Amino acid sequence: MTAAVLLLAAVTAERLGELMLARRNQAILMQHGAVEVAPEHYPALVALHAAWLGCLWWFGASQPIGLGWLLVFLLLQGLRVWTLATLGHRWTTRIIVLPGAALVKAGPYRFVKHPNYIIVVLEIAVLPFCLGLPWLALIFSLANAALLTVRIRAENGALRQNSKAS
Repeated sequence: MTAAVLLLAAVTAERLGELMLARRNQAILMQHGAVEVAPEHYPALVALHAAWLGCLWWFGASQPIGLGWLLVFLLLQGLRVWTLATLGHRWTTRIIVLPGAALVKAGPYRFVKHPNYIIVVLEIAVLPFCLGLPWLALIFSLANAALLTVRIRAENGALRQNSKAS
């Protein structure tokens, strides 16, 4: 088994685990009266991430790993854990708003408004570079930018609406 296969297996397992955590968190939030906002873009987001992983497996499983890029990717994983831990049960992969809940302003949210999106943007670029696939980094970074434009606009609108209602 190559190092690239081990890395891709770990990333795939991480993403699948995050989907399970997100579903659990969504159920908890919904039990407390939360609502989903702008779900129409979600299938495209899932498809993008699945295609990204699929292409990494297809083109990168036999590639050598660039250790410098791997270190950057591992640093991003630490930031990802910090972000998810800060949000706790409020973290999901969908836009879920809990009416009346204050915005999280702890952890990385003290410094930037959407740290998780910054991390994802960097991961989508860094992991392909780790496997010597800069063209995959470019293609998926552009597609992700288009989707995040829609998503962040919807999320910011929902959060503004929620803060006015509070």
